[in-house]
Amino acid sequence: MKKVFVNGYGSIGSRITAFLKDDPEITVVGVGKYSPDNDVNVAISRGLDVYVPEKKLDEFKDYKISGSIESALDQSDLVIDAAPGGHGYKNKKNLYEPRNLPAIYQGGESTMGDEAVSDLLFNSRANYDLAIGKSHVMQGSCNVTGMGRILEPLRDKFGDDLIRFDVTLVRRWADIEQTEKKLSDTIEMTEKPHHGDDVKLYFGKDAPLYVRAIKVPTRQMHLHIMDIRFKGTAPKPSDIHELFTNEFGVATLWTAKGTKDVRDYAQNMGFNFTDTNMIHIHANMTTSIGDTVQMMYSDDQTGIVIPENHMLMQAMLFEKSYSESFAHTESIFHMAEKKQKLQEHFAKKD
Repeated sequence: MKKVFVNGYGSIGSRITAFLKDDPEITVVGVGKYSPDNDVNVAISRGLDVYVPEKKLDEFKDYKISGSIESALDQSDLVIDAAPGGHGYKNKKNLYEPRNLPAIYQGGESTMGDEAVSDLLFNSRANYDLAIGKSHVMQGSCNVTGMGRILEPLRDKFGDDLIRFDVTLVRRWADIEQTEKKLSDTIEMTEKPHHGDDVKLYFGKDAPLYVRAIKVPTRQMHLHIMDIRFKGTAPKPSDIHELFTNEFGVATLWTAKGTKDVRDYAQNMGFNFTDTNMIHIHANMTTSIGDTVQMMYSDDQTGIVIPENHMLMQAMLFEKSYSESFAHTESIFHMAEKKQKLQEHFAKKD
């Protein structure tokens, strides 16, 4: 039995702890909180012990705090850092490295520059084995994770027949829970998006991948528009869809009119946090024109990295093989069942 501490209780922290509590190989030491707000009581109501920075204990005197984050880390085997972007590096230097404590970082951090948290950006579909036994690893962001679930199967199947990938990321403005964050009535363009460089960390630095990004006023997932060029005539849409039949975390949908349709279905079916934990190929939008396949898929921004964190944790803590890790994650997340339900509900009409 290994002890895991989750440092942060936002979109990532609240979700990963919900699943870790169902993992018989893990004891959740607790979660770290930095602001004295209602989320403290939410975490406690879910049976979690809440820890706060030593220097902030007095600020939480009106809550039933279990102790300091520092004391929680002292009794942990691994920490999943779910702090806001940029704080992970500080936590690494001030908290984790002095304790020789292995840590997983989220997509708001970096693997490049003076504040790199790791030399490895993890994507289970691309580089699982490289994470086995490592002490500090960064989990890719939702967009970066989603692209890996499409790109790696394409490379496995078509290899040198692929010439280039052009991807437009249509990004959501805020997460479902971020009700304090207002949606601006604009389409915002992102200069030099990091996503392409991040993907190349596992896909290859010379990969012919070109990414542009815009942000639109919605909370209902991201949408990726991908053009895939081949040396000769491009495969038929049916060949592309068949490629993803048995892929983990990839559902092929025909009748979803938009991302909210998918999210609403997940809510009605009682999926945890209304997440699907996967990407969704919108099959009716896939076309093959000459040497190019055009496809669109939506990315569950709040949920897609949660099973990835779970697989990464198993590589680092238990040094499991990919097949062992995959089977254990599936037993907790039930991804195959979710995929089947989504595909049946949004199946092609005769």
